[in-house]
Amino acid sequence: MLNVQPAGIETQAPLVDLADEAERRRLTPAALKAFFRIISAWDVSAAVGRALMGGVSNGKYQELKRRIEDGTADDVRPLSQDELQRISYLIGITKALRILHGPDLADRWMTLPNRNRIFGGRAPVDYATAGGIPALIEIRRLLDARRGMNA
Repeated sequence: MLNVQPAGIETQAPLVDLADEAERRRLTPAALKAFFRIISAWDVSAAVGRALMGGVSNGKYQELKRRIEDGTADDVRPLSQDELQRISYLIGITKALRILHGPDLADRWMTLPNRNRIFGGRAPVDYATAGGIPALIEIRRLLDARRGMNA
């Protein structure tokens, strides 16, 4: 059966199966590179980075960071579904912030106090570390709504 789409209608790529270890192994190096670039751009501590990744141990965090820095991330054990999902949200948040604010403010936005009702005066990164994946989803939806997207 042919999958024909009417002109002008975009189709989404199929969902990635994060339950598949081979797929997680394939995605892990790029996800880690993006994650550590984001953590560096946001200028947050390793403790915040560990929390954003879901509470990984300091040893695991430092090992992953070292593997990225020395170019041996391709050999690292695959990240979990949870870790990859969290990084995916962080990438989406970063992309939305850069579209909305440009690189300078985008890199600071997550660490600045925010009066939006969901943050209650806290920095969005504090909201994200306390609230986990649901908070990351909420931040992504907020930013997508500001961009005028149907999220």
